[in-house]
Amino acid sequence: MVSGPEDNVAEYYQQQVEMLEGFSEMDALAERGFIPGMSKEERERLARSETLAIRISNIANMVLFAAKVYASMRSGSLAIIASTLDSLLDLLSGFILWFTAFSMSTPNPYQYPIGKKRMQPLGILVFASVMATLGLQIILESVRTMVSNEDEFNLTNEQERWVVGIMLGVTLTKLLLMFYCRTFTNEIVKAYAQDHFFDVITNIIGLVAVLLANYIDDWMDPVGAIILALYTIRTWSMTVLENVNSLVGRSAAPEYLQKLTYLCWNHHKAIKNIDTVRAYTFGSHYFVEVDIVLPANMALQEAHDIGESLQEKLELLPDIERAFVHLDYEFSHKPEHAQAHAL
Repeated sequence: MVSGPEDNVAEYYQQQVEMLEGFSEMDALAERGFIPGMSKEERERLARSETLAIRISNIANMVLFAAKVYASMRSGSLAIIASTLDSLLDLLSGFILWFTAFSMSTPNPYQYPIGKKRMQPLGILVFASVMATLGLQIILESVRTMVSNEDEFNLTNEQERWVVGIMLGVTLTKLLLMFYCRTFTNEIVKAYAQDHFFDVITNIIGLVAVLLANYIDDWMDPVGAIILALYTIRTWSMTVLENVNSLVGRSAAPEYLQKLTYLCWNHHKAIKNIDTVRAYTFGSHYFVEVDIVLPANMALQEAHDIGESLQEKLELLPDIERAFVHLDYEFSHKPEHAQAHAL
């Protein structure tokens, strides 16, 4: 579908509205010294709720994994086994995400002077790699089953009732957990929500595959397992690409840089020019570098206070891990760290 002129105009005005809202947020920060939002008690309450969501997800993953192990044993279906192995990795992912959250909440300024924010995307990358490896193994086993002459796949009525009941129960539970975890903005809890959503899809595919294999033809069971494996590989490959960007220092969006520039320019009337504003990913947050130009004859103490207060103001923004403010008296020189820019 090709967008018309009206759509382009609407998109332009929407961008302008968002830009003005961002400027208003920076004005509030400049005037009050903080961004209007939740109180300390509300933030603590939210943190407790996020911890509860993670614990509920982990407990549910353990219980549902045990149920699916039983369903795999009752059915012998490759598709159900693939779904069960996916649940096993849910437990592994839960441990990885819990470990990264714990690591980030226990700072050590001597061993990790710039924090541990990269622990989160690193943990997600490790989990995604394991998921992709599992997918390849399932594909190989499914192909082997399809080309071999094994016994006919057949479920008794009792086995079918158990498998259908367990898989439907697991799917419904995962669906409820997905909606619950999506109510949070915390990245780790959102990762759990994404994981629950994937489980809903894989459980449905696995159940449909085993029923088709039971009533129509045997080959549909390994085909269902292959579909699950390809879906798993594709999904977590996209997750890897998203988190790689947060590790390699990708620049923030131009709209975000506009907000930072606006905040810096309105920080103090003595600021004559803004030479550079950079923001780049450092784990789940940004590092910010700002070069401002002050009068050449300004006292060191006054210049220091302006730069330090700007740094503190920038670090009040929720997406910023650390800010660096460089003070200068002119802007005609080459950019700092010229060697890095020449690469």
